[in-house]
Amino acid sequence: MKEITQIKKIGNGNRYHLYIDSQHFGIFEAEVLARYCLKSGQSYEDDFFDRLKIENGDYACFNRGLNLLEKSIKSEKMLFDYLKGKDYPRECIKRAIDKLKDYGYIDDEMFCESYINSCPKKSRKKLKYDLLSKGIDADLIERKIDQLLSDENEEEKAVLEAEKYLKNKEFDLKTKQKFYNHMAGKGFDYGLIQKVWEEVTVDRN
Repeated sequence: MKEITQIKKIGNGNRYHLYIDSQHFGIFEAEVLARYCLKSGQSYEDDFFDRLKIENGDYACFNRGLNLLEKSIKSEKMLFDYLKGKDYPRECIKRAIDKLKDYGYIDDEMFCESYINSCPKKSRKKLKYDLLSKGIDADLIERKIDQLLSDENEEEKAVLEAEKYLKNKEFDLKTKQKFYNHMAGKGFDYGLIQKVWEEVTVDRN
């Protein structure tokens, strides 16, 4: 048997420090503690506290994830990494994510489409790199990019980026080298960079 020796409220929120046999056992949500009407001085078998910790992890993990998703759309990997950073058990994170997916709060296809539409200046390659880093499947990225973007759109982005970079610059060899490096860093292909350089420099001579 183990005894609850202290339940200490954290600030003005709904979370509490729980002490078992005078040792800190963890941070628990008020609702989870209230379900069992837990108070100092009560004693329970060891397995009760083990189950309590899992139940608290599931509850807290789900609600923390839901709060984040209500602020902005996230990919499954982004949410996993966020919850992992909060030190929730992996099994609790998995259950929370499965539940959030069932409720429609996590949808990587919708996230992918939203991200592409929200980054009108990024090249195809940069979009793909960013989305891969957020855990989106490569085939899904390719399919969405093909659906939402065209070759003409890619060239328009390159022209806008080139005009922005070259504004008030001399068109000498040093500038050209830096321009090529800059555009490559933005994810534009060499052939398109060359084409845009010629177009932009001709237009401004």
